[in-house]
Amino acid sequence: MKFLKEQYVKFVTTVKSEKGQTMVEYALLLVLIAIVVIAMVTGVGRSSNNAFSAVCSALQPPTGGGS
Repeated sequence: MKFLKEQYVKFVTTVKSEKGQTMVEYALLLVLIAIVVIAMVTGVGRSSNNAFSAVCSALQPPTGGGS
């Protein structure tokens, strides 16, 4: 129990200090950047899927004897 109390005090002290505040700001920036990257990758994925689908539908199946 003493260990948990020490860790709690250490955590609260870090959060209250400017160092802790900076850490929280960096974490928020990281989360926002991650959201933007996920949105961009999703959009690019849909666009490329549409492009490949258009190419695939434009291709004609081979005609003739085959093997």
